[in-house]
Amino acid sequence: MAKKPETASRIADNKKAAYNYFFEERFEAGMVLQGWEVKALREGKVQLTDGYVVVKGGELYVIGCQINPLNTASTHISPDAVRTKKLLLHKEEIKRLVGKVEQKGYTLVPLNLHWKDGKVKCEIALAKGKAEHDKRDTIKDREGKREVERAMKSRNR
Repeated sequence: MAKKPETASRIADNKKAAYNYFFEERFEAGMVLQGWEVKALREGKVQLTDGYVVVKGGELYVIGCQINPLNTASTHISPDAVRTKKLLLHKEEIKRLVGKVEQKGYTLVPLNLHWKDGKVKCEIALAKGKAEHDKRDTIKDREGKREVERAMKSRNR
């Protein structure tokens, strides 16, 4: 029996993360979700921009990832949009990340949520905060790229 090709589609991105942090390493983690959260994710009702990852008792949790419940959510549950969600990684990876996070200046940031083989995955990054002048450099680079693209478009016409 042939294996199906791996499919991955984006659910939500944390666009602020690239502006506020330098990424050192990236990891893909599973998420522990409730049924209504999965249904809301299918509809794209998620906001990741204010999310961050914390370590509690040797486990990783995403805080601030807001999943808004659908209007058709079941009546026998009370959905909590900002519920803390547990991340699933191997113990060795968690130990290594905890060691890095305890160093000065490192933090864990959720970058995006995506589907992989029918399961929701969260891409997290070990990141270092940017200083204000680094953020200004990011803006200058972005504007420079836009100007080059505009020049190329007008030149191709």
